[in-house]
Amino acid sequence: MKNFFAAVLILLLVQSVSAQQVELLVLGTLQDGGMPHIGCEQKACQELIQHPDPAKKVVSLGLIDHANQKNYLFEATPEISSQLSLLKEYSPFQNNKIPNGIFITHAHMGHYSGLLYLGKEALGAQMETVYAMPKMKRFLENNQPWKMLIDQQNIMIESLENETPKQLTSNIKVIPILVPHRDELSETVGYKIVGPTKTALFIPDINKWSLWDQDIRAQIHEANYAFIDATFFDNSEVGYRDLSQIPHPFVIESMDLLNDLSKTDKDKVYFIHFNHTNPLIDSESTASNKVESAGFQLARIGMRFEL
Repeated sequence: MKNFFAAVLILLLVQSVSAQQVELLVLGTLQDGGMPHIGCEQKACQELIQHPDPAKKVVSLGLIDHANQKNYLFEATPEISSQLSLLKEYSPFQNNKIPNGIFITHAHMGHYSGLLYLGKEALGAQMETVYAMPKMKRFLENNQPWKMLIDQQNIMIESLENETPKQLTSNIKVIPILVPHRDELSETVGYKIVGPTKTALFIPDINKWSLWDQDIRAQIHEANYAFIDATFFDNSEVGYRDLSQIPHPFVIESMDLLNDLSKTDKDKVYFIHFNHTNPLIDSESTASNKVESAGFQLARIGMRFEL
């Protein structure tokens, strides 16, 4: 009897996945440095050195079109190997080792350095499509070791334009949106990921919301899901450093800004991109309870969203 119920449960899960033509998968939630973070002497970091947690990975999303049998990766993190493995696990149609394309938001360490693993020293990929904005494209084309990936035809760069949709399949289009950030090497974008019935907003890095030429509240209202920058919960965790050097909207600031949203719109918000100091990493923390009690969500690895 137990085997019967187990078989029924598996069948229902398979049917559930197949019924979703397009889905978004959370593959990582942490800031670029990951966790355990280099130089971190906190108890949480030290415990992770001894006992690694597969749920502690740098921010990344997977996009799966089951109907057209294609999938895509958002961000090429240093943990790209395990993240692609997870993406493939949820893409039963996938026969090759790499997705149909990789979208990059900007040239900060955790968001593009995983491209190295597509090179000769590791996977030796062949003409993997990397989607990037013009400055990001030029940066990769003109600087080693990224240029070598292009010269060796491990990757090919496809240019994106601000607010211009990129049609990927009959079910999916992706729209880059410029956001203000520390653009030392490239511009920074967020992405609108548009499926057959729903839209997700992905902005893992941005300076203060007030510096953006868009209204984040309006963007959330128009989307069905919004994955937004939650690098720091408040300024106490960064030792009151000069925040002009590491500008991000504090979670408490974002919550205050979004406090007047409807219950429906608040429920769309998933905070993501947690620094290793951020108490939101701990789902049982007072900070996590505060965020969820206010009606917002916290992104966790393995979450799946129908688009």
